[in-house]
Amino acid sequence: MTAFARASSEQTDGRFTWEIRSVNSRYLEPHFRLPDAFRELEPKLRERLKHYLSRGKIECALKFQPLAGQSELSVNTALVEQLNQAADQIHAIIGPGNAMNVLQLMQWPGVLDSNTSDSKALQASALDAFESALQQLLAAREREGQALADMIQQRLRAMQPLVAQVREQMPAALQAQRAQLQTRLEELQQQLAPERLEQEMVLLAQKADVAEELDRLDTHLAEVTRILSSNEPIGRRLDFMMQELNREANTLSSKSLTAAITQAAVDLKVLIEQMREQVQNIE
Repeated sequence: MTAFARASSEQTDGRFTWEIRSVNSRYLEPHFRLPDAFRELEPKLRERLKHYLSRGKIECALKFQPLAGQSELSVNTALVEQLNQAADQIHAIIGPGNAMNVLQLMQWPGVLDSNTSDSKALQASALDAFESALQQLLAAREREGQALADMIQQRLRAMQPLVAQVREQMPAALQAQRAQLQTRLEELQQQLAPERLEQEMVLLAQKADVAEELDRLDTHLAEVTRILSSNEPIGRRLDFMMQELNREANTLSSKSLTAAITQAAVDLKVLIEQMREQVQNIE
C-alpha cells in the first residue's frame, strides 16, 4: 500500500531523520539509502521491515547531521594514494591529464571518515529513530487499509442482491426457454415424441442451470467478508478470491438465458474488477 512517513530524532551526537516511502508491489522489496557510517545496519533494518511488512516496495532513506563539535572528518590517506596511482596508470593508457580531481576523491566511498565518539550508540539511536518512522508508516498503511476494506465491503453488499436476483429469475427463464423451444418446433412443423422432448428439455435445463455458480458466488462472498476481518496478511488470499469470483461471473454470463441475467452478470463483473484493482494494494 502507498504510504509515507518521516521521523526525526535528536540525540547527543546529532540529528537523525528517516524518510520511508511505500508503494504497491506483490512482494516485499526494501531499498536503503544510508550514510557510509550506518551501512552495516542494513541487515537489522531489513529484519525489522520483515517483522512488520510482507508486501510493498519500501524506500528507506537516512540523513544524519552531527552536532557541532561532535564529529571530525579524517582523510584516508592510503586510499587516496591508491586512487591517485590508479588514475596515473589509466592516464598512461588513455592520454595526458589526470582524470582525478580533489572533489571526485572526496566523494569516493571511504576517503572521508567521520570520527564520532561512539559508533555503537549512534547506530542504536538510528535504529530507534527508524522504529519511530516505521510505526508512522504502519499507521498510515492501516488507515489506507481500512478505507480499502470499507470500499470492498460496499461492493460485496452490492453483489449480494444481484446474485439473489438471478436466483429468483432462473425458474421463469427456464420455463420461457421451454416454451420457446416448443414454438420453434411447431414453426418447423416437426413432431417429437414426448419422451424425446422431455430429454431435450432436461439437457437444456442442465446446460443453462447456474445453481452451482450462484451457490459458489454466495460462498465466495462470505469468504471474502471473513478474510477482511482477519488480523493476518490477506492480500494474496483476496487476490485469489477475486479470481474465483470472476470465474463464476463469467460462467454465469455464458449460461445466461435472458437479458436481465446477462446484465446482472455484467454488473457483477464490474464490481469484481473494482475490487480486484484495489486488492492489489492490500498487504
